[in-house]
Amino acid sequence: MLRGDITVAIRNAVMKELAEVGYGRLSIEAVARRAGVGKTAIYRRWSNKLEMVMEIISDVAERKVPLPDTGSFSGDLSLLLMIVSTALQHRVASQIIPDLMAEAARNPQIAETLQRALRTHQQAVGEKLIGQAVARGELPAGTDPEVAVDLILGPLYWRLAVARQPIEEDYLEKFTVAVTAALRATG
Repeated sequence: MLRGDITVAIRNAVMKELAEVGYGRLSIEAVARRAGVGKTAIYRRWSNKLEMVMEIISDVAERKVPLPDTGSFSGDLSLLLMIVSTALQHRVASQIIPDLMAEAARNPQIAETLQRALRTHQQAVGEKLIGQAVARGELPAGTDPEVAVDLILGPLYWRLAVARQPIEEDYLEKFTVAVTAALRATG
């Protein structure tokens, strides 16, 4: 295997191990076995489990999610909610996210890494989605992007990642209407 291929194999193995056993039970040995490499291949790249997991999770969490620009706030919001709900319902993500959030309560390094990644996404959504809607006159000029992003993403995260309730076919449409009305009322 080429060096880049080994790193990809290790990264994929880490994500699968996190989904199956969680951070607490994840071991370097199991990752190496799943990746088809020796432990030394892992230790050449990372000095310990925490460093390995944090780098890989950071890379995944900090990937730029393409933010929609459909020409209307309602269209942008609808598409964003569909993208986020699909991601939160993904088999691997739905197992890893709650585990890492629980681990973050016990481990400040994990908490800091997750917070940094979330802040980056929240700022991007606030600046683009809310900024565009305000510029187009679809939301009041004083709309707070941080509060708006909390209102948009918080309930969806709660429903899918914490309560683990499925969403019905028309849920996202109803949610888009409710969020839009709430944000317009803030003016």
